[in-house]
Amino acid sequence: MRLSLRYRLLLPLALLLVGDAAATAWAAAHAARHAERQLAQQQWAIVRTLDEPRSTFPLTRPVLEQMRGFSGAHFMFVPAGELPRETVSTFGEPQPPPTGVPRAVPATAADGPQLGPSVVVAGEEYRCLRVALREQPQPRRGDLYIFFPESLRRSAVADAVRPLVFLGGAGVVAVVLAFAFGSRLVRRVRALGARTRPIAAGDFRPVPLSGPDDELRDLGAAVNEMARRLAAFQEEFQRTERLQVLGQFSGGLAHQLRNAAAGAKLAVELFLAENPGADPEPLRVALRQLARIESNLRQFLALGKPPQAERKACDLGELIGQSVSLLKPQCQHAGTTIEWEPAAEPVVVTGDPTQLAHLFGNVIGNAVEAAGPGGAVRVRLTRASGAARVEVSDTGPGPPPAIAEKLFDPFVTGKEQGIGLGLAVAKQSADAHGGRVAWARAGDRTVFTIELPG
Repeated sequence: MRLSLRYRLLLPLALLLVGDAAATAWAAAHAARHAERQLAQQQWAIVRTLDEPRSTFPLTRPVLEQMRGFSGAHFMFVPAGELPRETVSTFGEPQPPPTGVPRAVPATAADGPQLGPSVVVAGEEYRCLRVALREQPQPRRGDLYIFFPESLRRSAVADAVRPLVFLGGAGVVAVVLAFAFGSRLVRRVRALGARTRPIAAGDFRPVPLSGPDDELRDLGAAVNEMARRLAAFQEEFQRTERLQVLGQFSGGLAHQLRNAAAGAKLAVELFLAENPGADPEPLRVALRQLARIESNLRQFLALGKPPQAERKACDLGELIGQSVSLLKPQCQHAGTTIEWEPAAEPVVVTGDPTQLAHLFGNVIGNAVEAAGPGGAVRVRLTRASGAARVEVSDTGPGPPPAIAEKLFDPFVTGKEQGIGLGLAVAKQSADAHGGRVAWARAGDRTVFTIELPG
């Protein structure tokens, strides 16, 4: 049978509470009996003193009054003999012997001590003990009634029981508090358990950490760390899956496109060779574009694989200038202004010129498309603290919020006809050179920043 953690924690506390209540009740009853027995022993000590053969105390009212001062009880002595008898008592007015009191017991009774039954005298409740003084000579022979006030008996019992009740109450309070803390602990455990179930369903949002700084809070922090790592693993898995899909469909497509680009390039070169008098510049631009298509296809095929790159000194100003030159016809056709601000001095880094050309071409081309007709693009190259810095800004609206955090992932794009590979290739190239590429909104412009170590 499955037993809930709540009951595993709280059942022992409930049993402890019942046990504490039972122990307190037993101890209180025992203390009450003990207190009453002590009061009875005090009264019986007086009786035995009076019943001793050598006792010469006359049972007159002054003597009974002194006995009352010592014990707090009222006394009534009824001499033995024929009625009428002269009764001596400590009550203010003469009182008849009470009825309903059992027969007199000898002072040496083995079943003592006891206070006797309850009686009412002059409107007050007493516990009455009737003792037969039969061993005394006249006039000390007779029945001695001891009236112990019920209020004093109750007060004595209460004084004996009160500490036990207080301790028992303190135990109950402690158990109740432990029960409350246990319930709160169980609620926190259940809340944490309820939050871990969405993680299994793919919801990796962090758990709000509440409550005191204890082991459960540490457990919540561990759950948050687990969720963060699972989110990273899921993102990496999805990225890898997208790259695998890319590799599957791009192989055949790239083969066909590369063959077509190579054929077009060969046809343009043959036309230039056969027509030396024709203006070669437009055709040379076409050749560069065909070469760029072929290079891009190779780059897409290598996406997600460790790049095989050569390392040599590269003039970034020259590479960026070539990318701007290739994009100028597209800008002129769309009515987009492109502004190129090279550095005052050459900025040279060590890297692969082909990969760097793809990096700048993809970022600048993305900015031209984002700016759109009538927009403006600005490209600026600077060097600061030994690192090269390229800023590409455009007047476009920026990426949609839904894809802003995944802009550099493959197949993530906000363009209607885009496939989301340009910025992914750019990030791979920057990472391969130990640099980084990032973006931000600055006023009404979107700014992409590329940093490369010198």
